This record gives sequence, structure tokens and C-alpha cells, in this order.
Amino acid sequence: MFDALVLDRTDGDLTVGVRQLSSDDLPDAGPDEVHLQVLYSSLNYKDALAVTGAGKIVRGGYPIVPGIDLVGQVVESNIDILEAGDYAIGTGWQLGEVDWGGYGQHAKVDGNKLVRLPKYLTPKQSMVAGTAGFTAMLSVMALEEHEVTPEDGDVVVTGASGGVGSMVVTLLDALDYDVVASSGSEEAYDYLRERGATRIISRSALENGPDRPIETGKWAGAVDAVGGDTLATLLAQLKRHGSAASFGNAAGHELSTSVFPLILRGVNLLGIDSNTCPTPKRQVAWRRLASILDDEDFEEMTRQTIGLDEVPAASKELINEGVRGRIVVDVQA
Repeated sequence: MFDALVLDRTDGDLTVGVRQLSSDDLPDAGPDEVHLQVLYSSLNYKDALAVTGAGKIVRGGYPIVPGIDLVGQVVESNIDILEAGDYAIGTGWQLGEVDWGGYGQHAKVDGNKLVRLPKYLTPKQSMVAGTAGFTAMLSVMALEEHEVTPEDGDVVVTGASGGVGSMVVTLLDALDYDVVASSGSEEAYDYLRERGATRIISRSALENGPDRPIETGKWAGAVDAVGGDTLATLLAQLKRHGSAASFGNAAGHELSTSVFPLILRGVNLLGIDSNTCPTPKRQVAWRRLASILDDEDFEEMTRQTIGLDEVPAASKELINEGVRGRIVVDVQA
């Protein structure tokens, strides 16, 4: 028997609470199933939407154990790349949305959706990073792959005070880029400077869209969490052959722009998909995270560590007030 945070619906009403389950309660994960003793998960905005019922995140039916991130030790494995005793990370692939996720002390996961915990990264540190850190690393890698270098000039990060944005700032600073952080939260400015932002600009400087299809080139690169008119502004303000990595739509999913920056300046719009990212790229991204960030970075990015029974209250706080820094869930506490 083990503890898990379970979401259920009774007469249409969402219920959430810690229950005792057995291994037989865990849904089958297919022929390449891996049984994990889960050690840590994390609390992301998407998790908070699921737990509070504020967003339509769960699509696999109820009951379900939420949690889009997990790290654990292999108990049993039906796949050659993992064996008992190994440590593995799971993010994306509809964990906590369709498949049961990380808010339980045990989980059964398709082994093809797991990556081995990199050397020099502790299980807890992997969940300080979680989906946010993984998405941030993919964004930075996309800029690198399109030859955006520190020597090229400023890289702007929008939504910089959010979980992914602040991770991007930290990674770019560690790689010697000059980082301009864009945020609508003045209270976050000191935190962003601590994370490595060279300069901070207000969200309002970018959010109204460009005045012209092509504006003065300001940015060698951009990482955008916002979308909408903000992304349109970034594209118009990229320098020649600059690139913008896009992973969010906080300001809307529609994009009204011109092809001129693409065909006259050769700029690149790079979509970042952390959910179904192929396994080889996942492995590279996690190894890069482990090599770039140090113990102090992980400690400074950790807001708090909570137990399963604290997840509902922390989810409400995250939805209503926002939280700066990462929340780790100690599943075994």
C-alpha cells in the first residue's frame, strides 16, 4: 500500500485528497512498462489548474493521479534501457493529464517515455528543474542550434519571472549571454537580477505589437513565454539572422505579424515542444542541465518543498497569487 493524491469526480464535483492505493490500482502502462518508486515531483501551473479544477487539464478520465513531472527509482522494468535500481525522470507525454502522474509514491510508466537521471544531478534537483527547466533548456538549445552566440548581443526573455522564464535567464547567464528580462512584475526585478539578468524592461515595452513590420534590430535572440502581440514585436525587432524560441501563449494564441522579418532579415521562429520531444533530444537536454547548473543555482531556485497533502493549498496559492521560484513535492514525506 502507498499514498497518492487522487483527483476524482463525484456527481460532477471535483474531489481531491490523499488516498492509500495498491500496485494493482495503477493502470497498465503497456508492454514496456516500468514500475517506479516515485521520490519527487513538482508543482507547475498546469498541475495547479488540474488540482483546483480551474483548467481543463485532465483528459483521460477520473480517477487520476495528477503531476506532470516525476523522478523515481526503478522497481521493475520491461525495457532493456532501464533496470531495477536505476533512477529515471518522466516529464510530458501526457503524464498527469491522460496517464497517471507523479503525485503518488509509486507509478507505472511506459519506459519509452522515461530518461535516465543524469550523472551529477540528484533526484530532487531534477524536480527543481522539472518541465520548466527542461523547456528552458530546449529553448536555449534551439538558439544555439541556430547560431545565436553571446557575442551577437542581447537575448531578451519574456515572461521572465515565471517558472520557465527564470530558468532561461539562469541558463543564458551561466552560458555568458547578456540577458534582458521582460516582466510585468516589479516585485520580481531583484530576483531576476539575482538569476543573472543584465537589464530588465517592463512587459509594456513589448506587449502592444510593433509599429512597423520591421523595426530597429535590438535582439540577437529571444525566448518567448507570452505569444500574441509580444511575439510579433520580438520578430520585428530581431537582428539579422536572429532567432526567437516560442513556448507559451500567456497573451493569446493568435499571432498577427508580417513575413518581412523572415524574408528580409532571415530571422527564425522556433517552436518548442517539451511534451512530445523525442527521447534522444530529451537525454541531451537533461545532460546539459546537469552540466550547466550547480548546487547553488538549484538551491536559489527552490521556493519550498511540500508533501502530497500540501499540494491542494499550494495549488490554490499558485493560481491566485503566483509563486516565484520552484515548488518541489516530496512524494515520500
